Amino acid sequence: MALVFAIAAALWAIGWAMKAPTRLRWAMIGLLWLAVVLAQITLPPTQPLRLATGGSAAPWLLLGGAAALVALYRQALAWLRTRAPADSPPQPSASTFSDTELARYARHIMLRELGGPGQRKLKEARVLVIGAGGLGSPALMYLAAAGVGQIGIVDDDVVDGSNLQRQVIHTDSRIGMPKVFSAEAQLRALNPFVELRPYNRRLGPDDAPALFAEYDVILDGSDNFDTRYLANSVAHQLGKPLVSGALTQWEGQLSVIDTANGTPCYQCTFPERPAPGLVPSCAEAGVFGPLPGIIGTMMAAEAAKVITGAGAPLRGAMVIYDALYAEQRRITLKKRPDCPVCGQATPEPKES
Repeated sequence: MALVFAIAAALWAIGWAMKAPTRLRWAMIGLLWLAVVLAQITLPPTQPLRLATGGSAAPWLLLGGAAALVALYRQALAWLRTRAPADSPPQPSASTFSDTELARYARHIMLRELGGPGQRKLKEARVLVIGAGGLGSPALMYLAAAGVGQIGIVDDDVVDGSNLQRQVIHTDSRIGMPKVFSAEAQLRALNPFVELRPYNRRLGPDDAPALFAEYDVILDGSDNFDTRYLANSVAHQLGKPLVSGALTQWEGQLSVIDTANGTPCYQCTFPERPAPGLVPSCAEAGVFGPLPGIIGTMMAAEAAKVITGAGAPLRGAMVIYDALYAEQRRITLKKRPDCPVCGQATPEPKES
C-alpha cells in the first residue's frame, strides 16, 4: 500500500508543478485508485503487483467509500450555502449612523455647536408634538429632517381643505384623512430613519401623564387653552421641557417652559383663560399663511437646542413676532408665587 500512496503523492506533486487545477489532480488520483481496485479484483492472489498494492480490494474500497462520503459532504455544504439567505449588513444602532445618515446630516455635523455628539443626541431623542396643524406641520417636518430619533404626533382632527393654506405637511389628496396619519406619511417620505408614533386622539388628562412620560421634550402646537393648560401642568409634574407656541392673525409667540430648570410655567404668564371671544380662533379671525411656518420652525429650533445643549434656549422668556410689520420683541417671564401649578414645591434647578 505504501507504493500506491507514494505514486499518489508523486502525481499530486507533478500536477502542482505543472499548475494543473486541483480538480484534475484529484481525478488523476481517482484513476490510480480505480486501477488498484481493478488489479485487486482481476489479478491472481499471488501476483506480485497485487501483493505490492495491498493484496486485497477491501481496504481500497473502504478508502474510496470514505473519500466519496467526504466529497458528498462538501457538495452538500456548498449547496446549502447557495440556498441560505445572504447575511444582511448590520443595522446601525440608536447611537450610531449609517453612511447614508452621515451624508444626510453632514451640514449639522459640520457645526461646531452640534457636531457628531449633538447629532447623536438628536437621534437618541424622543419628542412629542401636540397638534399636527399650523404650528405642528413645520415643527414636525424640521424635527424629522434634523434627525430626531422618535417623534410622537397627537391630534384628533382630520385634514380639511381650509387647512392647506398654512398646514404644509398635508396635501390635497389627503383631505379627510386623520391629520396624524397624513403627517406620518409625509414625514416617512422625508426621513425614513425616524421612528414615528401617531396618536389619533385628543390629548386628555387621563392619558397625558403616561404619554408625556415616554418622551424627552414636548412641543405644544395646540389651538385651545384647555390643552395648553393641561400640557403645562403635566410637563411640570414630570419635569419635561415644554416648547409652547401660539398665534393669531398676524402675530405669533413662543417660549420654552422648563420648570425643572427654574423657569415660570405657562400659567404663571397666563393665570386665567381669556373670556370667550376675547382671543378668536384662526377659523374665526383668520391667520396669515406663512406665520405658522415661522413660529413652528422656531419651535423646532428651540427643541433641537434643548436636546443638544447648543446655544441658549428660550427658557424664561417669550418671543413675540409681528409678521405684518416684521417686528420681534423678547420679554422676560417671571414666576408667580401663587401659581397653582408651579408656585409651591418648585423643583430645584437641575444641570442642563
